[in-house]
Amino acid sequence: MKEIVVVKCGGSTIGELSDEFFLSIKSLKDAGKAPVIVHGGGPEINKLLTVMKIESEFINGLRKTTKDVLDTAEMVLCGKVNKNLVVKLQAAGLNSIGLSGCDGKLMTAAPIDKEKLGFVGEPVSINKGMLEQLIENDLVPVIAPIGIGEDGERYNINADTAAGVIADALNAKQLLFVTDVPGILKNGTLLEQVTTEEVEHLIETGTIYGGMIPKVKAAIKSLQGKIEAVMIVNGKGTSLTKHGSIVGTKVIKEKVALT
Repeated sequence: MKEIVVVKCGGSTIGELSDEFFLSIKSLKDAGKAPVIVHGGGPEINKLLTVMKIESEFINGLRKTTKDVLDTAEMVLCGKVNKNLVVKLQAAGLNSIGLSGCDGKLMTAAPIDKEKLGFVGEPVSINKGMLEQLIENDLVPVIAPIGIGEDGERYNINADTAAGVIADALNAKQLLFVTDVPGILKNGTLLEQVTTEEVEHLIETGTIYGGMIPKVKAAIKSLQGKIEAVMIVNGKGTSLTKHGSIVGTKVIKEKVALT
């Protein structure tokens, strides 16, 4: 089995992903790796909810999901965003296939708190065999985070959580969080590697601030199970790789000596 790299594309950056980004995914594949894409789509969901005059709210960072909100999220995630990514990957020379967690029971889910959050779910299982079969058939899976419950209901799943669980299930060697910045910067210099403890310190001292805070916290949250490190990388106007290596900030669990 090829070395799997799970790439999580946040909803806020998808519209700004450069041609170089998609060519970088192609270069990863050409180097013998197997990319798997997981994406969000929050801003696009917000736009359609506004157009359709459907109210929604966030509770502890999760979108309360009524049936109407769920239908809207599914239209955006599984339709517009997913297929746009598939088309762009194919333009870069990658044979890709768009899926949601409902397809082939790719991602089963259970409600987190139906009374409080509605149809917001957490992953229960991943159809690892199906994903491995797609990869073996030279396809790049592009996954929208809508899951299917044992009760037959669909559930809206946080894309960061979905990416972490999928990476863990596939024993992925790398999990990349694609953002609109090169990684974590300190005094204008890219930090190539930090521990979770160091990240918390950088937040406390104000080195990591604003919109970067939720991005690094999502990366830290995904450091569970077999995943020992994640990378925060730039998808906007630049290449993911340089001289064959992925460029960005690696966040690791282990405490290392400060240099």
